[in-house]
Amino acid sequence: MVVLKILSILLLGESKLGWAALKLPFIAGLWHMFRKSGVDPRWALVPCARTYMLSRCAGREPEGRVLSVTEFLLLPLQILQLSQIEAGYLAALGDRAETVLLLVGVVDLALTFVQIVYWVRVSAGLTEVYGVSRRWIVLWLLFPFIPALVYGFNAKYQPAWKLEDIREELARAVSGGFVEAGEGLTVNLQKRTVTEFFQKKTLLRDIHLNIKPGHMVLLLGGSGAGKTTFLNAVNGYEKADAEVMLNGGNLYKQYKKMQFEIGFVPQQELMREKDTAEATLLDAAKLRLPFNVSAARRKERVRQVLEIFGLTPARHTLVEKMSGGQKKRLSIAMEFLSNPSLFILDEPDSGLDGVMARELMQQLRKIADMGKIVLVITHTPDRVIDLFDDVIVLAKDSARTGRLAFYGSIAEARAFFGRKKMEEIVRAVSGRDEGGEGRADELIARFAEVQHG
Repeated sequence: MVVLKILSILLLGESKLGWAALKLPFIAGLWHMFRKSGVDPRWALVPCARTYMLSRCAGREPEGRVLSVTEFLLLPLQILQLSQIEAGYLAALGDRAETVLLLVGVVDLALTFVQIVYWVRVSAGLTEVYGVSRRWIVLWLLFPFIPALVYGFNAKYQPAWKLEDIREELARAVSGGFVEAGEGLTVNLQKRTVTEFFQKKTLLRDIHLNIKPGHMVLLLGGSGAGKTTFLNAVNGYEKADAEVMLNGGNLYKQYKKMQFEIGFVPQQELMREKDTAEATLLDAAKLRLPFNVSAARRKERVRQVLEIFGLTPARHTLVEKMSGGQKKRLSIAMEFLSNPSLFILDEPDSGLDGVMARELMQQLRKIADMGKIVLVITHTPDRVIDLFDDVIVLAKDSARTGRLAFYGSIAEARAFFGRKKMEEIVRAVSGRDEGGEGRADELIARFAEVQHG
């Protein structure tokens, strides 16, 4: 009997929200619900995965991830709590049995509480998708097999949208066509995908643009729009299905040759606190300059870079004693040693006050004026927007994929969005659940039409 009970838990996924004996009608209902929503119905047979897929059908994918993980974690606890297994295990533990029982009980209670909270959210999403009263949430919580059977088998209940319909609709709104490689940076990104939680997920798609030398470009987008993913794809750190050309060279095919053409400055400074500014640059020069460069030439290049970034007075100062602005400039100076054509900076002004942030951005403006391309993410763009030439706006569409919602000059962006401030543009493309206007799909499609002429 114990073996049968364990198999029942593993195959039927028994949880606090239902009994294994009632899982069969629940699975039957899900089978037909998945068909209605454009999901492979066989997922209904897989414990944990079926919960995640149901959450996707409800438009509650993040909640589904939490639910599927908690359901997975509850399985061994349910097996452990079988009377025969529990008795033998506790006997072997002896005096520690009471403590173990208490710990198992606390973990079980905590996971169950999380599961109930997130199941309510998914149930609410299902009521919205099927256009029914929120009173159905109670049934989903207590007797999930009932609404599953009703939604699945009754032709009267149809989802407002299908997952496959979303993919097809958004596929029509391709953000621009292939861009011919020209002077500067040309990006033709078809898609960037990862596999997680039982499915291949597209993080970015259809981003085609060209940035000319001497331009300082702002990268905007709401949470999860794929800004950092885009930067990583451009610099070759996370390769995508894309072609990235820099001044005629193919970055993906000639990465070893071209890696020093790109200067990437992450959010966190990667410097030893006990080194001086000059020693930090000398060490960086050994890595960023060709191996055949002499020590004298490396020292001269460090002297030049210290002068360019206004760090000569602080060359003997320990990194730990430098101000926030000086540290940021030193991070950029490390990348500038190899004289790259493209600078990528992920929130370089993070943690800086308004004055220091503007001084840093003015330094980046000077770099762009040297004929370099400077691509920047900042969460406070309006205080320095006058220093930028262009703006790239990424938006997360209904399929939660990062797309190109705009690329052009600052003046063109204001006209396209009908907004003066960049932060207002971010709100326009952000989802309603993030405090935005939820217009991402509309704006992605509209910009695609503008690009296609």
